[in-house]
Amino acid sequence: MVLVEVARLRGIVLDILLTHDVPEQAAKLQTDLLIAAELRGHPSHGVLRLRRIVERIRAGVSDPRTTGRHEWTGTALLDVDGEQGLGPVVAMSALGAIRERARTTGVAAAVIRHNNHLGMLSWYVEQIAQDGQVGIATCTSEALVHPWGGRRPLIGTNPIAIGVPAAPQPLVFDMATGLVSMGKIHDHAQRGLALRPGWALDADGEPTTDAAAAINGAIAPFGEAKGYALGLSLEVLVATLTASATGTEVRGTLDSDQPSSKGDVFIVFDRPDRSVVDEIGEYLQSIRGTEPTSGTASVLVPGDRARLRREVALDHGVEVADEVWRDLSTLGKSPGNSPAKAKSEH
Repeated sequence: MVLVEVARLRGIVLDILLTHDVPEQAAKLQTDLLIAAELRGHPSHGVLRLRRIVERIRAGVSDPRTTGRHEWTGTALLDVDGEQGLGPVVAMSALGAIRERARTTGVAAAVIRHNNHLGMLSWYVEQIAQDGQVGIATCTSEALVHPWGGRRPLIGTNPIAIGVPAAPQPLVFDMATGLVSMGKIHDHAQRGLALRPGWALDADGEPTTDAAAAINGAIAPFGEAKGYALGLSLEVLVATLTASATGTEVRGTLDSDQPSSKGDVFIVFDRPDRSVVDEIGEYLQSIRGTEPTSGTASVLVPGDRARLRREVALDHGVEVADEVWRDLSTLGKSPGNSPAKAKSEH
């Protein structure tokens, strides 16, 4: 592992994107998303993803200059053709439009197709909640999850995130309907770590703890049959609203040469007033203050753990897998063999 100061890692990622003709504002957005994942302890959605982002730009299946094409198909429904833009760039452009519309309509939604990988959904809904609005986000992905009782990957990991304003910190919930993300399996493979039993199947449909074998296999749905049902329902919902692909026809977040065919849905509510925000904050504080079970340090609510990890990472840096760190040198400006503020930890 390599321990890297956050500012240095941010600068490296930003330089690589700028080197590949990504406009400065778009490069900053994409960098912010990747670094936010590292800070919150989700390297599967962090700089590990940078190589694929760059390769897709090089292959011409990702356009770093577009923010998407918007069409209001109703008072509060925005239809977006992402035009194969960078995931966070297209998404934030759409969010800016529906957040402004929700201030007059009370609620607004964006349905997006032809957009690249969104990354960590909590990054979006947390920003919405911090500004006093409620945000819901969900999207589809490549078929990586096997149906409950099945052997083959036929359903996306299909995450859902919710951000609700509260004092002093919003509630931020983010989960995939697969038991783990494929990015996490790739991260385990690069770090030489075994998977937990029950996480995945290999290419023959047999249970495995070998991360490398699981890459060509299938992820288990969380919560057994209930998680499978939720994941499938989200896939059908998103595909219906966005007119995007389903199942094994979804492409674009795990490959480097296929146009993206997934769908994204964002909903923003402008309902909360200050008294409600304070009341929700008090409720969440009462949960945090409840007596923990034996062996548990404290009770947390969704979003707390990520914020705690972020504080530690800002002070001490983030750990980057050796292979990912070496990979950065081939993507643009080299980080060098002996970074001034990085050290190897084996």
